[in-house]
Amino acid sequence: MPLLILAAVLGGVWSLPALLSMTLVLHVADEVARERGATGPEPQTVAAADRLSVLLAVVHFLLLLIGLWALSGGSGLGLFDGIATFLAFGLWFGQVSNSNAHELIHRSDRRLFGLGMAVYISLLFGHHTSAHRLVHHRFVATPDDPNTAAEGESFYAFAARAWPVAFVAGYEMEKNRREKARLTGLAGLNPYSIYLGGAALALVAVLWLFGFDGLLAYLLLCAHAQVQLLLSDYVQHYGLLRRELPSGGLEPAGPGHSWDAPHAFSGMMMLNAPRHADHHAHPARPYPELGLNPVTETPRLPHSLPVMATIALIPPVWHRLMDRRLAAMRRRADA
Repeated sequence: MPLLILAAVLGGVWSLPALLSMTLVLHVADEVARERGATGPEPQTVAAADRLSVLLAVVHFLLLLIGLWALSGGSGLGLFDGIATFLAFGLWFGQVSNSNAHELIHRSDRRLFGLGMAVYISLLFGHHTSAHRLVHHRFVATPDDPNTAAEGESFYAFAARAWPVAFVAGYEMEKNRREKARLTGLAGLNPYSIYLGGAALALVAVLWLFGFDGLLAYLLLCAHAQVQLLLSDYVQHYGLLRRELPSGGLEPAGPGHSWDAPHAFSGMMMLNAPRHADHHAHPARPYPELGLNPVTETPRLPHSLPVMATIALIPPVWHRLMDRRLAAMRRRADA
């Protein structure tokens, strides 16, 4: 966070360290930790984890304002330091803010839940609050889940399909829930009204505070963060589908339907989101309690989640790396 603020305020040589801290430095730290067998720090208490999540949410809004001020011309950034600063802020919003919002929307405490929803709304992705919990977690590893990528599907085809389909599916699930419960008044209000209304207010506020340059920067930052969220879903469920049972139904979702990443530093940055199989098994489990399943139960990514997300942007490299792993998994399962 200090590097991001320095990049926004001073630009110049400070923009590169801010970007490197979210990319190369993180990768090197992951690799050093892996070589030394480190898996992360001692778990926090749930109360301490919640305090950190609240702090990160507050930091998110602070950084969003600072970033928009800088990128709209407030600090006189040039072309190259402006691009580096934009990428650094976007990576923070996509990897830290997104992971924290994801953590918060799984909390039963309505205040924490609302805070996570507010972070997603500020990234113009409020519908993920509903679509993730009600669609993705229910239908994961099936063709009915828009956020499960099929084997052979490129990230670009996946993103073009997943974004709109998840948006509609989340709306329908919320609508059906309220109709079945026969809710009326405020209780029957579809939260999509909040998501879309909040997004509209955010756009108006940004335009008023930072002008058209700020609005363009805001839209690009939100797009950058959303692409990273979609990359995360693409990577963590690529090609993993539940088998059909003799009864005609599908096997329950289990450890074999998510790709885990055991890398310590990127795992800490993303609040253990790369321990994805355990999260799907226990969606309400706070991030300090998430663990790694044995490699014999849960497939492992060959590199950290941020590195794999970068590779996914180059489909031929991605398929050469991952499709053979899927084929080996099937051979072992059929043996």
